[in-house]
Amino acid sequence: QVQLVESGGGLVQAGGSLRLSCAASGRTFSYITMGWFRQAPGKEREFVAAFSWGFGNPYYADSVKGRFTMSGDHAKNTVYLQMNSLKPEDTAAYYCAASSQYLNASLVYEYDYWGQGTQVTVSS
Repeated sequence: QVQLVESGGGLVQAGGSLRLSCAASGRTFSYITMGWFRQAPGKEREFVAAFSWGFGNPYYADSVKGRFTMSGDHAKNTVYLQMNSLKPEDTAAYYCAASSQYLNASLVYEYDYWGQGTQVTVSS
């Protein structure tokens, strides 16, 4: 099992920034891809960003490209999501996820482990 704990959410004005963190513990050697998803009330969970350890650069949803940056510290089993130029439509619960099977995973079913989520609210 892999446990994921997100932190760093909060309330920010439009145009502001937040940095989310996700710390993994447990059988951390078993996962190869880390991802961020988000879910707004009444909407489906959607892909935000992900990368596979040692397999190239992070990749992003078009809606966040150029504004969000994902990074990771493999030694600390921690990934980050730096969110800049935030918009009200970025308001959602943000979830960290880990996949043990898929490289370049961007679909919900490709991920085995999920955190509890952290709320991001962007006011206009």
